[in-house]
Amino acid sequence: MPTWKLEIEYEGTRYRGWQIQHNAKTIQGEMQDAARQLFASKFEFFGAGRTDAGVHAIEQVAHLKVPELRVNVTPKQIQHGFNDILPHDINILKVTNAADNFHARKDAVARQYLYQISTRRTAFAKNHVWWIKDALDVKAMQTAAEMLVGKHDFISFCELDETKKQSTIVTVESAEILMQDHLIFFRIKASHFLWKMVRRIVGMLAEVGRGNLTYDGFARLLKFPSNAPAKYTAPPSGLFLEKVFYKKETEKK
Repeated sequence: MPTWKLEIEYEGTRYRGWQIQHNAKTIQGEMQDAARQLFASKFEFFGAGRTDAGVHAIEQVAHLKVPELRVNVTPKQIQHGFNDILPHDINILKVTNAADNFHARKDAVARQYLYQISTRRTAFAKNHVWWIKDALDVKAMQTAAEMLVGKHDFISFCELDETKKQSTIVTVESAEILMQDHLIFFRIKASHFLWKMVRRIVGMLAEVGRGNLTYDGFARLLKFPSNAPAKYTAPPSGLFLEKVFYKKETEKK
């Protein structure tokens, strides 16, 4: 079965997230509309993970399978075909041939998110940052971020879907705070992410930076359930899905 791996970037401000929804504009919806114009036959299209309304992607990954493809098409033709149809804020970066059994979500071994905080008002990046007017102790935020590394229960940092049973245990491979000029960057890589997890972590890191939350207080959120982070959920504007990681053997040689 012809299968392709698509690497996609998008500016999520105008969309209600990745996942297709009725009566709402979504990234997946736009992608599927474009695929219907490109292929006369049925197709399967899945992304590596959902992003919420207003969240962006530097490199989202999806797979495309077209079981009844009657003509041979190259990855470049697919890339150009999609980009000729898609709106300006969705762009296919790369298309590659993939193994027939490749699945963008199930085969992913890790994901990485980036969050941008601006320490000043900006005329150009309002949709891409969280502007925090208060002075922030970046070193304190970095010390708190280091506590995230390892296997923890992130129940305090997520929104649970009560209709589904799901584990809130997540293994975080790396978490760091960097600063460049007026921007503070928070980057986190983990096995997977829970709904609103990154935004609630960022919200509490900001409280550490403001001096309103101690290291011990932050550490307790990783040990004991708390509803406190929900009140400090960072806005979606500063959040980017930065990269999805796979084992090399998932790609077709």
